[in-house]
Amino acid sequence: MIDPMPVIDAHAHCGILDPSWPQSLEAYARQLAETDIGGAALFSPVMEIYDRYDASFADTPAWRRRRKDSNAYLLSLEPAGLTIYPYFFIWNDFAVEQLAPAHCGIKWHRHAGEPTYRYDDPGCRSALDEIRRRRLPVILEEEFDNTLRFIRELADGITVIIPHLGMLNGGFRAIAASGLWAQENVWADTALASPEEILEYLRCYGHRRLMFGSDFPFGDPYAELQKVHSLHLDPAVEAAVVGGNFLRLQASVNPRR
Repeated sequence: MIDPMPVIDAHAHCGILDPSWPQSLEAYARQLAETDIGGAALFSPVMEIYDRYDASFADTPAWRRRRKDSNAYLLSLEPAGLTIYPYFFIWNDFAVEQLAPAHCGIKWHRHAGEPTYRYDDPGCRSALDEIRRRRLPVILEEEFDNTLRFIRELADGITVIIPHLGMLNGGFRAIAASGLWAQENVWADTALASPEEILEYLRCYGHRRLMFGSDFPFGDPYAELQKVHSLHLDPAVEAAVVGGNFLRLQASVNPRR
């Protein structure tokens, strides 16, 4: 008998420095009790990386230490019964020298009104060169214009995951109209996306670049997984979306960092 494909949550936040939400590994694990989730891609919470409520945020040594500690926390996790895929949350110091062999991807995140990435900084290009060399996927949550620029101008040769089926990157249909969903290096996750948009994506672009995600603690892993199950997809398609595609993507990451 062939073992079933493991379920992987491709989008969850986890940390212990930001007390605004219960988002420790223990809090996440409690929400998995009634699921068959066996692995998770974990990112640091935003407020462990930069002050999202200060549009003129200026970096400091204290914030750089906070980022380093937050990213290191994810590397320290070895829970029984759950495989952790730590992603490195990058900010404007572009500290790719902190990347470890265990890192499985990059989190690149900001919303409108928040501090901006310095895309014209030479350090940004150097960081992307290192990300490209390691073949690390980048989960990109950005404003629409920056999403277009990142993918069209900066991310050649890099797999980019647009979370929430584009909800916070300008919207599913704006991304579709731009042609990004059709690009082979552009993937998506289902976190907080509507069932209708998930089905439309599958009809238009197939299932090989779509991954299940919960957006914990903002989304409930059980409810988000049930949303995918409720679509009554072909078993092979569902298996790919809830775990197979993530594992296939991880298999392409450079094992010799």
